Amino acid sequence: MNSDKIPDIIIGRLPIYLRALQRMADSGLKTTSSQELGELVGVSAAQIRKDISQFGEFGKQGTGYSITYLLEKLREILKVNRIWDVALIGAGDMGHALANYQGFANRGFKIVMVFDSDKEKIGQKIGDFTIEDVAHIVEKIKAADVKIAMLTVPASAAQNVTEKLVQAGIKGILNYAPITLNMPNHVKVQYIDPVTHLQRMTYYL
Repeated sequence: MNSDKIPDIIIGRLPIYLRALQRMADSGLKTTSSQELGELVGVSAAQIRKDISQFGEFGKQGTGYSITYLLEKLREILKVNRIWDVALIGAGDMGHALANYQGFANRGFKIVMVFDSDKEKIGQKIGDFTIEDVAHIVEKIKAADVKIAMLTVPASAAQNVTEKLVQAGIKGILNYAPITLNMPNHVKVQYIDPVTHLQRMTYYL
């Protein structure tokens, strides 16, 4: 399977299917159909079958999908059948919330280090972590062989910090800073700006 050939919009739906399947498994269900899954996530049954078939045949006509098997396969496809270490940069309000969030570990991710540039914050505790100086970010991330970072710094600092992350070998960035980053092609960025999503939503209200 060549991951570059799969449209990003399909990859974006897989975690939604994964979450719904996990809820089904938690409630004791063993099998599901594309129809039932579609109703749960608001996607047509035909679209679900088309999305999943991009990666192989995981169900049988008439019997549907084994929930456990499909969960396992989707975790493999998304590479969350392991735990990814994550560096968190920015120990403000958003950084605190993420550092204390309990929902990462059981879905494939674990924050392992937190950085900030504020001299008053460096050395302070945030959850289980001691906040480290962003000045040492390159050597610390390289030494820990971390590949994913979450960025919750002000927009004015984001590009400069990002360049250091790339230097440190980071391959994926979840960016909460309200700015579009200038990145090399081999680094994947996902943008999470709550205001942008709110503005998109208010159009429909």
